[in-house]
Amino acid sequence: MAFGTGVGIEIGAADLEIVAARVRPTGVTVAGHRIIADFATRPAAEWGADYAQFLKSLGMGHVSATVLLPRREVIVRPVSLPGVAAKEMESAIRFQLDTLHPYGEDSVAWGWSPAGQGAALVGIVRQETVDRYVQLFAAAGVAVCSFTFSAAAVHAAVRLNGHAESDGFVALSRTATGAVAVYGESPSRPVFSAEFDVPEPRAAALALSELRLEPGTEPRKLEDVLPRPSANPVENDISRNALPYATALAGACPRLAPSANVLPAEFRKSSSRMLYVPTVSLAAALLLLAAGMAIYSKYSEKRYLAAIHAEIDRLRPRQARAENLQRALDDTVARTHLLDQIRGRTHQDLDALNDLTRLLEPPTWTKSVEITRDSVRIMGNSPQSTSLVKILDSSALFKNTTLEVTSPPDNFQIRTTRQVAP
Repeated sequence: MAFGTGVGIEIGAADLEIVAARVRPTGVTVAGHRIIADFATRPAAEWGADYAQFLKSLGMGHVSATVLLPRREVIVRPVSLPGVAAKEMESAIRFQLDTLHPYGEDSVAWGWSPAGQGAALVGIVRQETVDRYVQLFAAAGVAVCSFTFSAAAVHAAVRLNGHAESDGFVALSRTATGAVAVYGESPSRPVFSAEFDVPEPRAAALALSELRLEPGTEPRKLEDVLPRPSANPVENDISRNALPYATALAGACPRLAPSANVLPAEFRKSSSRMLYVPTVSLAAALLLLAAGMAIYSKYSEKRYLAAIHAEIDRLRPRQARAENLQRALDDTVARTHLLDQIRGRTHQDLDALNDLTRLLEPPTWTKSVEITRDSVRIMGNSPQSTSLVKILDSSALFKNTTLEVTSPPDNFQIRTTRQVAP
């Protein structure tokens, strides 16, 4: 799971020492080493351009730096909180923070990292110190993700070996000023880090006493407890100063091997491209889902239409048979209606003839009566032929009666229209 890229910057008395490293499951590679001399007296933009060119040459221009603050400006406190859950650790440290530093009411910045079961390594810095370095690196154009300290950086880097020293150890190194830097771990004290202006044997003895290790425990070199790089530039002498290397390792895998970060969150600039992996993955998944939905929609619509056409073809013979039955039924109904009409015509004709007999009373008599479906033509003799028009129109069976012929005077020919129910 060790995978990342880190740039470690150690702030020295006059110089900045920079190490860039790549951490992979197969090992650690030191990509480059650079010393920026007299950074405090040079314009920030000048040495910032030098730093940017160095990272660009390594293909790491996007990487934010992990800065190792000078030991003299950081108060380091190991804190033991037995029984406190990991998620409550920060709240517990914050509760007793005022007792861990001598700055009184002055504003401070602090950070912590786990140092074993129920233990934490806490670093505290004056806020004005942090602000000064934030302004310095911002003026130089250097992106910074973390301000840490030597004990936290080494503690995190040692964990990249894949295991912690269960029996304890003491590791020695030399600082740029010639002092002896001591780092150690033991079951009784998770982390011990200090500088001594004494010979190495004396510093080792003091460290063994603090860590409660056996006096005969052989001290080791700091570079030997750190992950050994598979590739390292000649100019990067880890035996001379291993702290920038350890800082780079701590910055490369902050989740796997966390180191205390005293830089306030609002000033941290993340550089990990892995942060974009979830977004890119979700965007790709969304695009694939949208494309899949579009393809499936067309496929589903095509299948649906095919199923509809298949069902239409299956039901087409039934439709044709139903249409034929409907036509036959309509023809039968029409014929039945026609037969009913024909059956009623005789009765209607007899009613018309009976009504004519009633209306044309003697002395009127008829020679001929011609009855059709819509009219009646009557020829006969009557002394009052002109009054026959009103007589016939008064009937409910006749209308629009006209007198066509009245010669000789008593003869008549009348045509009237029948009012026949449909």
